[in-house]
Amino acid sequence: MLVAADKFKGSLTAVEVAQRVTAGLRRVVPDLEVEALPVADGGDGTVAAAVAAGFERREVRVAGPLGDEVTAAFALRDGTAVVEMAEASGLQRLPAGVFAPLTASTYGSGELLRAALDAGARTIVFGVGGSATTDGGAGMLAALGARFLDSRGEPVPPGGGGLADLATADLSALDPRLTEIELVLASDVDNPLTGPKGAPAVYGPQKGASPDDVAALDAALAHFAKVLEVSAGPKAAEYAASPGAGAAGGIGYGALLLGARFRPGIEVMLDVLGFAPALERADLVITGEGSLDEQTLHGKAPAGVAAAARAADKEVVAVCGRLALPPETLGRAGFRRVYPLTDAEPDVAKCIAEAGPILERVAERIAGDFLT
Repeated sequence: MLVAADKFKGSLTAVEVAQRVTAGLRRVVPDLEVEALPVADGGDGTVAAAVAAGFERREVRVAGPLGDEVTAAFALRDGTAVVEMAEASGLQRLPAGVFAPLTASTYGSGELLRAALDAGARTIVFGVGGSATTDGGAGMLAALGARFLDSRGEPVPPGGGGLADLATADLSALDPRLTEIELVLASDVDNPLTGPKGAPAVYGPQKGASPDDVAALDAALAHFAKVLEVSAGPKAAEYAASPGAGAAGGIGYGALLLGARFRPGIEVMLDVLGFAPALERADLVITGEGSLDEQTLHGKAPAGVAAAARAADKEVVAVCGRLALPPETLGRAGFRRVYPLTDAEPDVAKCIAEAGPILERVAERIAGDFLT
C-alpha cells in the first residue's frame, strides 16, 4: 500500500494526511504494510515533501516579499536541492489581510537559490507557486547579481510596479555558478508572462490587484521583457511567450532567463521523491488533496500520481475534502474511486476543523472496500 497524497490546504500537511490515512487503514488491517510518500506539485509544501522523503532541511534568513527578514527552508540531498519560492516570497509571508501586488518582491527567492548554490547543489529543482509577487522574477535576478536601473542610473523600486521605470537591465554580473548547474522550473502553471492569459491578468486578483493594478503590472512586465531584449537578446521575448513564464507572478520568466528547463511540477517531484520504485512495491495507491476539482486535472499532484499509477497498471483511489468532479471525469483521469470527507461529515466547516479524525474514518472505509 502506497499513500502518496498532497496537503489538504488549511487543514492538514501532506505528511499529516499520510499519517491519518495510515492510522485509519491499520485500524481495520493492523499488520498492513504502508509506505508513505507525501507529494507536492512545486507549490507550497514542496520542501516539506522532499524532507519527508529523506532530504535534509536547510534554513536560511532571506528577504520576505515586503523586504522584512524571514527564515526560509530548502531541501538538499546528494547534490540536488529543492527550492520552494513560496518559502521566501509566498502569500503566507504577508501579514494577515495585507496584499502588496505592485511592490512585493522575489528578492528572497533569489537569496534561497544562492544559498542552494553555496550548499554545493549541482541540480536545483525550483518549485514555484503560491506567490505574493508579480515582478517577473526581477527581485530574484537582482539577488543573483542582475542590475535594473531607471533613467537616472538608480535601482528601480522593488515589485512589478517599479519595472515601469526600468531604463536598463544588466545581467553581466549574474552568479557564474548558475551556468554550471541544472536548473529545473517546476510548476503546474503554463501561462505566458503577459496578455489575457498572463501572470497579472490571471493571478493578479488573488494577490490583491485591482483592475487598474492588473493593467499597470501587465504593461510593466511587457516593458521589462522589452528592455531585457537589449541585454539578453531576442530570447527575452521568446521566453516571455513561453509556457511557464507566467508562473508565480512571472518568476518563471526570470528562471527561464537563467537557463531553467520548464517541467510540470508533479512530474519533477515524483522523480525527485523516488515515486517509481515505491509504486513498483505497491498493490494499491491512495492519493488526494483538499479539493478535487477541475484544477486537479491540470497538473496537480493527485492527477500526476493517478497517471503514473495507471501507466504502471496499479489501482488508485483518492481522498479529498471536497469533490467537484463527475464520476466519468474521475474514471478518465485514472481514479478507481474517490472518498470525500463530506461523505462522512456533511458539515463542511467541521470537515475543515476536524479533517484528521474524519480522514481516519474515511481510510477505514477504504480498507473495508479494498483490503478485507
